[in-house]
Amino acid sequence: MITFEDVLDARERVSGVARHTPLEYSYAFSEMTGADVHLKLENFQRTGAFKIRGAMNRIETLSADQQAAGVVTASAGNHAQGVALAATRAGVDSKIVMPEHAPVSKVKATERYGGETVLHGADYSDAQAEAHRIEREEGRTYVHAFDDEMVMAGQGTIGLEIVDDCPDVDTVIVPIGGGGLISGIATAVKAHDPDVRVIGVQAEGASSAAESLRKGEIYERESVDTIADGIATRRIGDRTFDVIKERVDEVVTVDDESIAIALTYLLEREKALAEGAGAISLAALLDDDGIEYDEGETIVPAICGGNIDLNVLTTVVMRGLVATGRYLRFRTILKDQPGALVELGTIIAALRANITAFHHDRTSRDVAMNDARVELEVETRGPEHVDELLSTLRGEGYEVEIVNGYQMSV
Repeated sequence: MITFEDVLDARERVSGVARHTPLEYSYAFSEMTGADVHLKLENFQRTGAFKIRGAMNRIETLSADQQAAGVVTASAGNHAQGVALAATRAGVDSKIVMPEHAPVSKVKATERYGGETVLHGADYSDAQAEAHRIEREEGRTYVHAFDDEMVMAGQGTIGLEIVDDCPDVDTVIVPIGGGGLISGIATAVKAHDPDVRVIGVQAEGASSAAESLRKGEIYERESVDTIADGIATRRIGDRTFDVIKERVDEVVTVDDESIAIALTYLLEREKALAEGAGAISLAALLDDDGIEYDEGETIVPAICGGNIDLNVLTTVVMRGLVATGRYLRFRTILKDQPGALVELGTIIAALRANITAFHHDRTSRDVAMNDARVELEVETRGPEHVDELLSTLRGEGYEVEIVNGYQMSV
């Protein structure tokens, strides 16, 4: 099993490539939660994610013959970039297998760092099978994304930085995909102080670690479904499962809506861009059904990556705005007569909501001949404002159909 000495040795190997990323006190999230919140901003790491640490440590420990034969790996994107850059820096040829639907931004970034990309399969497990085929046929060394002690040790250097920068930390929250990141961090943090809580968090649609702990054996999901593509793995590793059982205090899950809210808040409150997998640790802190903590407890959520595809970012932020009552799309029926739309707009304006778009349709067969359906997009200031708007419209006799899934709180 990975040891604290492995992590200390890794720090020497990765220090020339990986950055010591900031640990920033968050006034916004401390006020929101009542805890003493410090964000470990690994999204500011080279390649935009923590993976460069483990990849560099693994490649630096290969023999000369192994380095000459080249390396191969499978990745949803961040490990791909880490291996590509680490291999290039070490003068090693790299081939990276990624799922066919991997974000374009991550594929292009991997190629810019010097890796040869191969797109194969629907998810990480399919890509991994293809990478192992290449390993056998070409004699390359497979650099596992998480289930490798040298990779875990490299990721554990984040834990060393956390305890160096925040020695009084009470709780560290870490995303879990395959388990390499939390295995390394837990090893480093528990060596510093065994009483520090290390809590893992997964997406509900990729909850292999949580289910494995509950069952007492590794559980492999048939499929994964989450906006947090960086941790969308069907199963955790054999080696990481052993470490998690011994050194991780708890594993919780959150849904995609909570992840979208956390990502949106990071952008708005901290001006920090994170991908879904990077924001999920904050989601566990903010979610009512996430982790339990005491008032004033010093908590460090690890924001582990910021490589989000711009198309995905648009969708996720919009979902976050909907969930936090900042955006509403709804339909209603108006009389098809002069002034009807003005009357509706006047009510909305009086409540200080801002109409950003509308569509007027008088031709649908399911609308009466003297009526028109109107769909509006409205900027709002929060859940109470949305509830006030909807209650007022319904009180004025409008039949309102919410289009974007927002649920009234009252």
